[in-house]
Amino acid sequence: MEGGSSLKIGSSSIGRVENDAGIFSNSFHREDDEEALKWAAIQKLPTVSRLRKALLTSSEGEVNEIDVHKLGLQERRALLERLVRTAEEDNEKFLLKLRNRIDRVAIELPTIEVRFENLNVEAEVHAGTRALPTFTNFMVNIVEGLVNSLHILPSRRKTINILRNVSGIIKPGRMTLLLGPPSSGKTTFLLALANKLDPKLKFSGKVTYNGHGMNEFVPQRTAAYVNQNDYHIAELTVRETLAFSARVQGIGTHYELLEELSRREKEANIKPDPDIDVYMKALATEGQKENLITDYVLRILGLEICADIIVGNAMLRGISGGQKKRLTIGEMLVGPAKALFMDEISTGLDSSTTFQIVNSLKQFVHILKGTIVISLLQPTPETYNLFDDVILLSDNLIVYQGPREYVLEFFESMGFQCPERKGVADFLQEVTSRKDQEQYWGHKDKPYRFVTAEEFSEAHKSFHVGKSLREELATVFDKSKSHPAALTTKKYGVGKWELIKACLSREYLLFKRNSFTYTFKLVQLAAQGTITMTVFLQTGMHRDSVMDGGIYMGALFYTLVAIMFNGLIEVSMTVSRFPVFYKERDNLFFPSWAYALPAWIIRIPMTFVEVAVWVFLTYYVIGYDPYIERQYLIIVLVKQMSLGLYRFVAALGKVSTVSQTLASFTNSILLVTSGFVLSKGVEVLKSRGFFTESYWYWIGVGALIGYTLLFNFGYIFALMYLSSPKKHQAVISEEPQNNEQNGGSEKGMSKSSHSLPARGMVLPFQPHSITFDEVSYAVDMPKEMKNQGVVEDKLVILKGVSGAFRPGVLTALMGITGAGKTTLMDVLAGRKNGGYIGGNITISGYRKKQETFARISGYCEQNDIHSPHVTVYESLLYSAWLRLLPDINAETRRVGGLDPMPFTGFIKVVATG
Repeated sequence: MEGGSSLKIGSSSIGRVENDAGIFSNSFHREDDEEALKWAAIQKLPTVSRLRKALLTSSEGEVNEIDVHKLGLQERRALLERLVRTAEEDNEKFLLKLRNRIDRVAIELPTIEVRFENLNVEAEVHAGTRALPTFTNFMVNIVEGLVNSLHILPSRRKTINILRNVSGIIKPGRMTLLLGPPSSGKTTFLLALANKLDPKLKFSGKVTYNGHGMNEFVPQRTAAYVNQNDYHIAELTVRETLAFSARVQGIGTHYELLEELSRREKEANIKPDPDIDVYMKALATEGQKENLITDYVLRILGLEICADIIVGNAMLRGISGGQKKRLTIGEMLVGPAKALFMDEISTGLDSSTTFQIVNSLKQFVHILKGTIVISLLQPTPETYNLFDDVILLSDNLIVYQGPREYVLEFFESMGFQCPERKGVADFLQEVTSRKDQEQYWGHKDKPYRFVTAEEFSEAHKSFHVGKSLREELATVFDKSKSHPAALTTKKYGVGKWELIKACLSREYLLFKRNSFTYTFKLVQLAAQGTITMTVFLQTGMHRDSVMDGGIYMGALFYTLVAIMFNGLIEVSMTVSRFPVFYKERDNLFFPSWAYALPAWIIRIPMTFVEVAVWVFLTYYVIGYDPYIERQYLIIVLVKQMSLGLYRFVAALGKVSTVSQTLASFTNSILLVTSGFVLSKGVEVLKSRGFFTESYWYWIGVGALIGYTLLFNFGYIFALMYLSSPKKHQAVISEEPQNNEQNGGSEKGMSKSSHSLPARGMVLPFQPHSITFDEVSYAVDMPKEMKNQGVVEDKLVILKGVSGAFRPGVLTALMGITGAGKTTLMDVLAGRKNGGYIGGNITISGYRKKQETFARISGYCEQNDIHSPHVTVYESLLYSAWLRLLPDINAETRRVGGLDPMPFTGFIKVVATG
């Protein structure tokens, strides 16, 4: 009975399970059928509509038809979470899904092969003190330039070689690493490949993309150069910066690819992965303020944590230096460029972040057949192993170019061996250097001699890798094999109207971010208007004499001065954004007029408000002519004219010091030569020699409108045709500086060392220890993060950090990018003047007092901020003098040849990634 009962129950259970399975199976089939019907409906739509519609799975698992043009933030995040949950694990799978969809219908992806043959780059420079930016040198340079142009005297400048007879091939689908010591020509080489060389340099040789010369396509949009300097608008957030870059660069050939892909899939009755379909259709959507590619790049670069934080600068707190470097990379990744030339992208990044970024780029190159050259100074072995090819530059020559696996074989053939535990990248950097080469000499039975870069370069031509490279270069690239979509022929990524909308949207956003500045200008005008109102109060002011009329003229003159000088801040605001503008202009993000017009348009409403404040306070109190609208109009036009003038002056000067000087000089000219607004006191006007006919008012209105147009269009043309200001000038020492002579002989080195004075002294000091206990640091939560749903009032950066630094001990402060290394050092050094600091910091047991601690401590900041017009020696000397006591006389200050101070007793903390 029990057994039968048990069997009965068991049978009932089995039957119920089967029945439930059937129910779920029917449910799944029903959902699949419903999804298939929705997809079939989409496939029946016209092409344009079909490429806008897709099936998106909601967080509840429901499949809905959506318009990809209207994807919201939450929908984008949910989709990206399914596609690339973590960049390290899922990015390669995601890219493989993209590639598999393309391969299923046999679509060939466009690729770019870059060839460079016999490249030579030279520069003419001054030597030694002749290159210093002194007044004497400036005047001599002008005279010398005129004389040289007339061929009366030969140029006294020296010619230096930056690249010498460089040839090679950058192949698609392979990661290429560019190595070389500083000043070996890496940056110039990348600029030559990207067609961004300074026109003042002497260039010979040729660079071709798929056999096409640079004049046959638009290289600035076909290839992207990632600068090693980080230029960004400080007031924008990370997300806004990337979104703008993606919007103006456009979608490239993504729409044409999707159109062909959809057509072939429809013919073959192939249903793609719904998530991949949504992603590709969103990627092919032009003109979006926030694109899905922006969210994807934020994720693979690890920038999601700071996506809604402003970039910041030296004066405005923002993201860290490493995050700025990743943002610089991201600006180019969101664009459609198929070739990337990346210069020193690891600066400010920790090794793990560098590995992750390079690994993501490797996946892109290998799967989607991109073309990438990356310059790195000291890559870790793990990062080095991600590359397929290596180009090694030394003394402006290519020492080796070819597959990574043959590079050690080449140097072994030259007699040099890499030690087992030595990183190959470090070995390659040192093996061509005179001071480091000898330690790698492998033939102990043969005497060592220094092998020059020229010898390595010649030997590489006979090495089997070099032979195959020369044979390939000898075969001309067949242009007919170049994919029609590989090279870009359009100058800009989107249409003119879309560019205007994008720039106008960014300018309005910056206007809101700088609202304090414009509010302060209004308050300033109100204060000046109040003062003017009291000084020229109409009580006791008569209108029946020329002398009384002169008082009104003075009030009008002060009105003009106040209105014009109130706009002087436009010079500094315009100049501060020029580094970003020049970068975006040279990358063909937009034409100059698309950048300049929004700045003009956005200021017009503010002009009406500012003038209204002034006129409201002063007009009736002073007692002007009853026709207020006439004065209001003329002052509005004066304000617009002055803003256009200041922008034009800023574009001419390009840098702050020159622009401010030009602006002051221009104001002086205006004050000396300008007249006054016309009033109805005819006798007063005649006494000053002005015209008294009423039509001269409208002539003045027309003249102001004309000047407004003249200065604003002058600003546009100056931005369009003037080159960007150079941050540095190529300078060489009067002594030889090549690799062979750098090492020098022992005799020469001995002579140099004994030439120093023997006298000197040792400065006394007191060793100190630093301890810090439960140090915390927090800032107010950014508004952008609160808008995203964050409820906390404070963003905590340091959470109860404790430690100690002892004298005589070198301490390394380590952590990933954004971990808080710089913040901790700022707090310990007393450099934080905002936020909320907690904890206890003591110096040798005593509570730290910033006033005295600043005198015994030094802080090497991450940012390199120096005066650009002094030499290295002058800068160090000035810094040393500032640290001396005030009672030390000038003779003692000039004492040279001090013995080096011993390091014993010093505390050194080095922050490193």
